[in-house]
Amino acid sequence: MKSSKFILTLALISTLTITEAVAECQISDAKLEEALLNKAEFRGPANRQKVRDLRSLRDAAITLWSYGRQAECERLVATIRELVTGPPMGNLGGNDEDDADKQIAAREPKVHRDTAIGHRDDKGAKPLMDIDALAPGLRTDEMIGAQVRSSDDKIVGEVRSIVFGTKDRRDYAIVASGGFFTPGKASFVVPIRFLKVSQERDSFFLPIPDAKLRTVPLMPDQDYKWLSDEAWRTRNDAFFGQQ
Repeated sequence: MKSSKFILTLALISTLTITEAVAECQISDAKLEEALLNKAEFRGPANRQKVRDLRSLRDAAITLWSYGRQAECERLVATIRELVTGPPMGNLGGNDEDDADKQIAAREPKVHRDTAIGHRDDKGAKPLMDIDALAPGLRTDEMIGAQVRSSDDKIVGEVRSIVFGTKDRRDYAIVASGGFFTPGKASFVVPIRFLKVSQERDSFFLPIPDAKLRTVPLMPDQDYKWLSDEAWRTRNDAFFGQQ
């Protein structure tokens, strides 16, 4: 009986210890959203990327927390706190341009545009599907970061953002096609209705060959003012619709 009580006590202590560890990383302590609301540094169009970067770090901390990596989560939260309360973010980091190039190069994907390593020609490859034929439908987290390929099975970019709810019910996928597959001047705007998806839901396809996609209209601005430019959207959508 005493042995059973001892084991039960140990189990209870272990449970409390685990619960305490899980609660260790308090992401709310970074007070990120409060800082974004109250600090002038973070307001205005010029600092939108800084705000996105900070929120990305916060999301990464949540991911670490959800996997039980409490120590790593707490270190990241501490970094967010420093960035929020410390000097302007533009003053952080080194000034060595060569070193900066090496650091940025770490973001470069291993698979580049034009790489043809798809499986559309494999024996037994399943046919592509229209997005509205999927059951259940796609979640946005299944779309963002997914490869986009041309009709000749070459990578042309990655989905980086989704635009829903336009008044005319035209929804869009923003596809980054530059060397780093990051949003920027090399992004183009694909009406979602023209995308097809593999049945494995891991790649999207356009019914347009890569050579033709090189003439696609690029997204004219990074502030999404083009959403109010009906003439531009009509020309852009027609590019995909006439193929």
